[in-house]
Amino acid sequence: MTLTVQCDYLGWLRCPQCGHELDPAADGQTCACAGCGMMIPVQNGIPRFVSAEHLASFGLQWNKYEVAHDDEDRATFEAKTGAAPGELGGLRVLDAGCGGGRYSKVAAEGGANVCGADHTTAVDKAARLCAHLPSACFVQADLKHLPLKPASFDFVFSIGVMHHDVSTRAVFDAVAKMVKPGGRYAVWLYRRNQWWQERLNDALRRRTTKMSPQRLERYCRFGAWLGGLPLVNKTLNKVVNFSSHPNWENRVCDTFDWFAPQYQHHHTESELLGWFHEAGFDDLRVLPPEKTGRLYRWSYDHNLLIGSGVNMVGTRCR
Repeated sequence: MTLTVQCDYLGWLRCPQCGHELDPAADGQTCACAGCGMMIPVQNGIPRFVSAEHLASFGLQWNKYEVAHDDEDRATFEAKTGAAPGELGGLRVLDAGCGGGRYSKVAAEGGANVCGADHTTAVDKAARLCAHLPSACFVQADLKHLPLKPASFDFVFSIGVMHHDVSTRAVFDAVAKMVKPGGRYAVWLYRRNQWWQERLNDALRRRTTKMSPQRLERYCRFGAWLGGLPLVNKTLNKVVNFSSHPNWENRVCDTFDWFAPQYQHHHTESELLGWFHEAGFDDLRVLPPEKTGRLYRWSYDHNLLIGSGVNMVGTRCR
């Protein structure tokens, strides 16, 4: 894949240092800023503004595991963005923290012009997954310093990403600037659980974040085995997080996703609501969890479900 076969988003790119537009070099291996002279390498058709740094585990997991499932991904996209894919036809859409590209694919298949941005080499997986979709393109970049034109997207979403930075709020505010007036912004973050769950999680992650990926994966495979046991996956994983997804590979990946990242912050609905208001958004809507059932909703409402989220969508008014 070369830069020329990606969707027409060169006009969206901006130098993260000075804000000027970027132009591709004739060899297709770099982009250049006419303003400050910054040179950006292009590999596999993807401009690379950053290296993975503290988020390297995500590049590892998304490139290694096959976790895309079309029907499930469409359902999750609709539940966590509040938008049906078919509503996005012709819109400019930003997937902020696209990972392996599952939700960029859903949006592009719905007819949107999608730019997926991620800090890691997961963009390579995303580009492969969306190779059949000329309206999807990708960039490896820091979400706090996106090389994109501000206020140029009709719809921006971020699912389970921002809380893995040193400052969730800083990422939220930076990505919010990409939404045009009248555009919509959907964010899903980890929910803050009960104090004893938070302490247990912090204690475990102080150990797992220091493990090598190979050693941690062995523990995650054990967690995935536990997640496949019907009685255990409805009880023990409410105390120690491991995935109960029906698919084995998803269970390994989801468990690795929880225990590997250096940063993992948990938030409340009131906290996220305040961020939206302060960033100039109104018409705010709290999105309910994807799963249903009286016991599930009671546990969710009482912040007892480890790995559940706070989820909101709003419209930019200024």
